[in-house]
Amino acid sequence: MALIEKKNEMPVQTPEERAHNFKEVALGYSEETALNEASRCLHCPTQPCVTGCPVNIHIPDFIAKVKEGKFEEAYQIISETSSLPAVCGRVCPQESQCESKCTMGIRFEPVGIGRLERFVADYHNSLSYIKINVPESNGHKVAIIGSGPSGLTCAGDLAKKGYKVTVFEALHTPGGVLVYGIPEFRLPKSIVAKEVDTLKKLNVDIETNVVIGKTLTIDELFEDGYEAVFIGTGAGLPNFMNIPGESLKGVYSANEFLTRSNLMKAYKEDPITPIMKGGNVAVVGGGNVAMDAARTALRLGAEKVYIVYRRSMEELPARKEEVEHAKEEGVDFRLLNNPVEILGYNNPDDPRDPKNGFVAGIRCIKMELGEADASGRRRPVEIPGSEFVLDVDTIIMAIGTSPNPLIKNTTEGLEVNKRGGIVIDESGLTSRNGVFAGGDAVTGAATVISAMGAGKLAARGIDEYLSNKR
Repeated sequence: MALIEKKNEMPVQTPEERAHNFKEVALGYSEETALNEASRCLHCPTQPCVTGCPVNIHIPDFIAKVKEGKFEEAYQIISETSSLPAVCGRVCPQESQCESKCTMGIRFEPVGIGRLERFVADYHNSLSYIKINVPESNGHKVAIIGSGPSGLTCAGDLAKKGYKVTVFEALHTPGGVLVYGIPEFRLPKSIVAKEVDTLKKLNVDIETNVVIGKTLTIDELFEDGYEAVFIGTGAGLPNFMNIPGESLKGVYSANEFLTRSNLMKAYKEDPITPIMKGGNVAVVGGGNVAMDAARTALRLGAEKVYIVYRRSMEELPARKEEVEHAKEEGVDFRLLNNPVEILGYNNPDDPRDPKNGFVAGIRCIKMELGEADASGRRRPVEIPGSEFVLDVDTIIMAIGTSPNPLIKNTTEGLEVNKRGGIVIDESGLTSRNGVFAGGDAVTGAATVISAMGAGKLAARGIDEYLSNKR
């Protein structure tokens, strides 16, 4: 049989349709398409794709089962190493991880590994009855702080070894960045709820509305009988540019903007936490979060949405697929531009003017790329005299996040680095005995799958730590 050179296309909603709804953009493979895509896998003896996966899914093995039509067996292979396959199949940057190592990709397009993972997970989740094998308890208790991808992964791996695990979540819904940060059109919240429900069936307890550092401290968790603690609190502290006008009404961090939409349903007819109605929007930044914010603003009724980014398209850090979707939906990319001031309405003749104190525009300066900086990317340099004003009513800052300092400030003996990330050793152990950490709380904002890899690492470290104490 001749090799199929290109991936099977992922069916999607049309740009005209999806730009006005929050339904999932990608519609998923059919059974026929999945079988066809699986047939492209060469099942290489060296399995290079596995080395590109932060959680080391046995990729050729699960694809071989798909090729045979044994979809549930394929799911079981994935779930040996991944606690969130339906999530990873949707939001992981496979193009720079497993698929970048695919042997097919040397001459042709790599196998659509993420698309097949999504298909298999969705097939499994569609089954009317899913049997969960609950392991026998080993009598040990572990606390997980944060129910994002690192926390859920650590909880799942430990529960499968018989640990009694309790996850403490600050918000009212478990899932962390999966529910507050990633929009419904990329990751339906029902998918996250299904993955969380699977963990609950493994006897993982999840307590919401508990802010560790306020409601309880790590010291109190140990006093309550927990023998180890994992900190997976993410990086929820937004960064700003510190330019004039950032305190004006209508300026949001991407965190706040997306949380209001994703978690608090600001897109509903009569929302309890409205964000914006119409007008023009500027999103500052070029990563996946910036794309999410821009595409969300469109769906909330913005008349015009700009991406303002100081480098060129080649340096844009967002996934290629997300950039293409944003362009198709009508997002206007203003590249090689950098904001220098946010302008506000100010009518001194009438202080009662309701527009006073609100955003009236954003002043930008054009840039050009100079020599490479420490990151290897060419440094953007201002072009003197090139300033201009974008007429916008809402500005969303999507320039990164940092770890929240609450845990550090309420936990004695916990070492952090100059960026606020918790310092860990090769097993995930912090400077505090019995306390482990991983994910964005350690590295700063990164990918879902890298956070999952950190959760797996810490689960192994906790198991070894507690085994040595027995």
